[in-house]
Amino acid sequence: MDKDNYNIHMKVKIFDYEDELDLEEEINDFISDEIEVIDIKYQVAVSIFSEEQVFCFSAMIVYTEK
Repeated sequence: MDKDNYNIHMKVKIFDYEDELDLEEEINDFISDEIEVIDIKYQVAVSIFSEEQVFCFSAMIVYTEK
């Protein structure tokens, strides 16, 4: 590992929406030329509240600023 890699400060951004299209739009808006995406973790959870199914679409982006 060269010495330039020691100055990397990874950050995370977490998104959480009830609709997958909202999640997609927010992630696409967040990703820009000013950051370098290291990894994206994606998860879907489903629960039942009363008689309604509730979905939770979430993602975590690990990134560095350029």
